[in-house]
Amino acid sequence: MKNFALIGVAGFIAPRHLQAIRDTGNNLVAALDRFDSVGIMDSYFPHADFFTEFERFDRHLDKLRRQGKKIDYVSICSPNYLHDSHIRFALRQQADAICEKPLVLNPWNLDGLAEIEKETGHRVYTILQLRLHPAIKNLKDEVESAPKDKFFDVSLEYITSRGNWYHHSWKGDESKSGGVATNIGIHFFDMLLWIFGPPTSTPLATVSDDHAYGTLELKRARVKWRLSINAAHLPPEVATAGKRTFRSLKIEGREIEFSEGFTDLHTACYREILAGNGFGINEARPSIDLVYSLRKGKS
Repeated sequence: MKNFALIGVAGFIAPRHLQAIRDTGNNLVAALDRFDSVGIMDSYFPHADFFTEFERFDRHLDKLRRQGKKIDYVSICSPNYLHDSHIRFALRQQADAICEKPLVLNPWNLDGLAEIEKETGHRVYTILQLRLHPAIKNLKDEVESAPKDKFFDVSLEYITSRGNWYHHSWKGDESKSGGVATNIGIHFFDMLLWIFGPPTSTPLATVSDDHAYGTLELKRARVKWRLSINAAHLPPEVATAGKRTFRSLKIEGREIEFSEGFTDLHTACYREILAGNGFGINEARPSIDLVYSLRKGKS
């Protein structure tokens, strides 16, 4: 049984991490969030210590380490712009970091984290859960078994409706979230690069506060993509059915069904990390480079 701490336990994605820690047979020792609406912890680790102040959380973990009860992993679910700092904190605590995507907002931050990995001997892991989705793994196998000169026509559309609150939170601030393409698109871009290879031309995108779209020229595919948080962009049949999210991935006009099976992918990622096979800085780099390019080259 490994000891975990979690930063950002009040966040939207934190329950997936709580479940993953529990379902892999490990223990959450302490959690941190500036917000105290964290009753979700009762369903997973009611005895874990909870802090709203970083300084007290830091002191508590340091005391545990000095008492021989060190934290093995720090799970990070904080806002995107804080990931770099919180990963560094985890490594200084002599723990490995498991950080939600995007690992960082800027590519050069990865170089700094790689240096600290070497200095401390501890690892930085990220959650790239689509690489473990059965339908996506099958698609990668299909592409790799196709003739090497085969060039694919791909389209990706992801609409996940968000209310007005989104624009007033850190997620609506591009300097903190990286914008729509980064905040809701990073794992889709990682998936595309993993399957079809690196970009072969400079990516450009049209970006607004609530949606982004563009075309990617990859080594083995031309990808038309669109991302949105605006419910008005939902297909009529989806909106009429009362659904708020729409995913579509087509290859050569054929729909790849991957809407189901998301719930347990974080747990699958944790199992890989605990087995020493998790996704690290090198795996995260291509998609971070890409979304940074999209952000800086937007029209």
